[in-house]
Amino acid sequence: MKIAFRADASLQIGTGHVMRCLTLADALKAKGAECWFICREHPGNLIDFIRSKGYTTHALPLRVPAEANASAKVTAASAPEPAHAHWLGASPQQDVVECARILDDLQPDWLIVDHYALDAHWEAALKPYYRKLMVIDDLADRPHQCDLLLDQTFGRDAEDYRSQVPVGCTLLCGSQYALLRPEFSAMRPYSLQRRQDPSLKHLLITMGGVDKDNATGQVLQALRSSELPANCRITVVMGAAAPWLAEVRQLAEQMPWSTTVRVGVSDMARLMADSDLAIGAAGATSWERCCLGLPAVMVVLAENQRQVAQGLEQAGAVKVIQSPQLILECLPVLLAPLISSSVQRAAMSQTAALIADGSGVTTVIQHLEF
Repeated sequence: MKIAFRADASLQIGTGHVMRCLTLADALKAKGAECWFICREHPGNLIDFIRSKGYTTHALPLRVPAEANASAKVTAASAPEPAHAHWLGASPQQDVVECARILDDLQPDWLIVDHYALDAHWEAALKPYYRKLMVIDDLADRPHQCDLLLDQTFGRDAEDYRSQVPVGCTLLCGSQYALLRPEFSAMRPYSLQRRQDPSLKHLLITMGGVDKDNATGQVLQALRSSELPANCRITVVMGAAAPWLAEVRQLAEQMPWSTTVRVGVSDMARLMADSDLAIGAAGATSWERCCLGLPAVMVVLAENQRQVAQGLEQAGAVKVIQSPQLILECLPVLLAPLISSSVQRAAMSQTAALIADGSGVTTVIQHLEF
């Protein structure tokens, strides 16, 4: 079976779309599939990283800077475009032409698309070049011409997509389908077991692979106003392309608690399992934390993360800060009861563990006709 992925990472998009596609590609490769990636050369892309994982990756040149594309979208008098069309770095027509050349040569059994800037028009234009199409989405804000659609948002219902997809499209909706690497399900028993005695000795900060607004730095500054235990240690995880990395390292050296900044982490499951509390972005790592029962304070870094954060907060799995601008004000207030109450941390852990169990990849692959 031949499978092509169309996904991008950038300073604006973040890394989550590519990372979850890599998780799926690794599982498909283990089943004997051949996988390729098609990615545009945005600033902050992960093309070299994907190649380092052993996947042939076709790089598309950046045609239109995001800012220019966004301005053009406002004045264009054409058909409605996706709300995130400016994330594409090219016109949809350019993207179709460039992808068609690659897909015509590959002739994949499945094309898997994870991109908020692409919709049914793009998918239909490329229909001659693939046998079936899978879309990975989180927004339910535009139509798709696909055979299979995955939305791993907690609380998402298939009815949210029914009018957006063809009759007969298989809809996999909800956090039980979250695409998590196998090490998370492997670490789950250990992680849940150690939370039966919920001490607070290790705080984990993960604000995404890019963190373009330096939420990490704001978190470190806000922690100075908290009353973390004196023996608590802090681990900060950042991406190699994070623009504020140097500043965060300087802040870490000045913290009252032992604070380590790690880049290019390859053992995130173990790191999360060994942590007692997390402060993190409301992105794809939400499901990783849930799988391991890791209680968290979650920061909404982008509008498309708001529904995830709201659902998890209503369930009682996280505490939420609604924007990076509120970190300094809200974080010490939200942390105070979590620091003082092991009972509250344990309750959050138990709730989170019910939301995702790490079996999503196995379930999704069953729908790809192996």
